[in-house]
Amino acid sequence: MCHSHGGMSTSPPSDTTEELVHLDLADGVATITLDSPANRNALSRRLVGDLHGALDDAETAIAAGDVRSIVLTHTPPAFCAGADLKERASGPPDSAPVVRAFERLMDAPVPAIAALTGPARAGGIGLMASCDLVVVDHAVTFALTEVRIGVVAAIISVPIFRRTRPAQLSAALLTGEPVDAAYALQVGLVTHVTADVTSVVDHLCAAIARGAPQAVAATKRMIGDAVSEDRSRRDEAFARMRALSDHHFQSDEAAEGMAAFAEKRPPSWPRPADAT
Repeated sequence: MCHSHGGMSTSPPSDTTEELVHLDLADGVATITLDSPANRNALSRRLVGDLHGALDDAETAIAAGDVRSIVLTHTPPAFCAGADLKERASGPPDSAPVVRAFERLMDAPVPAIAALTGPARAGGIGLMASCDLVVVDHAVTFALTEVRIGVVAAIISVPIFRRTRPAQLSAALLTGEPVDAAYALQVGLVTHVTADVTSVVDHLCAAIARGAPQAVAATKRMIGDAVSEDRSRRDEAFARMRALSDHHFQSDEAAEGMAAFAEKRPPSWPRPADAT
């Protein structure tokens, strides 16, 4: 398993040929590693595409009975910095592939475990929250920084709010200020805080493997149904949040926020009457 530290970035991956997500199948575990450290594992089109490829292969192994759990981890410095702002600034957004990745982690017939030794920001928190269990190093921090670049943490609210009540993250959402691992555990955003992420993840994978596969799959669905009420409601929530997210990513505020971020300066927000 690989690990990490970090925040949002606009720098592209340095290599355009190597895959940005790796899959390792061993001992009944499909370990998926985000490996785009140059932009802090930002959710670029390439990384999300490679993530879907890894999930395809993991699902094949699951169907064959060779995999009992998925571990989603990363190389340093960060778990995931969220949206790739350089891509988002250069054209209209397409959030469908990211939403589909969230859904595939939620709906996989085996438990998905996020393993973080470095920080998660914005969309990276949504990716993490789509997993069933979240194991983090005690030094990891989380920040929902969307408002600081003129956008809304819309899509990721669907997996996040299945784990925690909105009011518990209202300050984080409204200010963009980070929260620490202890608070994330307190409100249910993560399930385990530890000084040894690898050992805890290994223990969880071994414990899951001792359960009956169909019973574990049914239990995962039961938990998901309890928090989402039903699939159609979740699908409708994703559709509404995609529309909200896309609207704000194409707004004047987002254009200014992303330009300011790239130029490392404070944003000069449009007057409300002029904002789109």
